[in-house]
Amino acid sequence: MAYRELPTTGPLLACLWTNDREPEAQPGRILPDACADIVSVGGRLLVAGPATQAHLSRARGTAFGVRFRVGAAGAALGLPAAELLDANVPLEDVWGQAEARRIAERATGPRELAAAVLERVDDVPDPIVRAAATGTPRQQLGIGDRQLRRRFADAVGYGPKTLERILRFQRFLRLAGHDRDLARLAFDAGYADQAHLTRECGRLAGLTPAQLLATGATAAGETSVSFKIDERTPATMAA
Repeated sequence: MAYRELPTTGPLLACLWTNDREPEAQPGRILPDACADIVSVGGRLLVAGPATQAHLSRARGTAFGVRFRVGAAGAALGLPAAELLDANVPLEDVWGQAEARRIAERATGPRELAAAVLERVDDVPDPIVRAAATGTPRQQLGIGDRQLRRRFADAVGYGPKTLERILRFQRFLRLAGHDRDLARLAFDAGYADQAHLTRECGRLAGLTPAQLLATGATAAGETSVSFKIDERTPATMAA
């Protein structure tokens, strides 16, 4: 499997990506990354909603897609992101058959797909959600807990505490590219201890940390410095 991310800019897209898989390849394990994607597989367009658990992809050949930034899915897709939680649905079910066909005809590669998608989207991510996710203290946001959770459900697909868990898990995967000492990784990623890391890997990936790293898993999603991927999780994001 050859997975590759292509950088992009702007408020909506975290990256573009391609994935070439051999016919005999084992199913790929797709891990929660706090994002949502529009994916082209065999000319068919799918929306991969925000995930809270791993799932196995058995797609063969070339797939490519665009990945929305954390908190941008609801604005980009035009519906509450929570409606797509842990789901893969045809793009036509979200944007209609005519629009999905128009985009599919233009989507000969990830850059062409991105251009077609961005022509369709005229909204921006919820600034309150982005601020909360990047560690702005709750008291500075000017809204209550209930409203913040509702806005997270619309923009991200789940609440602040779940987002914190998934970003911490992605931080572990990124740090593991440089260090395989699980006790040290657990501390550096923001877990209470190695046992906490093991429990969370089981819930989010269905494997132990050692098993997961043995598969060659790497970090994905939005990895900008603003999301503190390489630092301990800010406590202000918990809800």
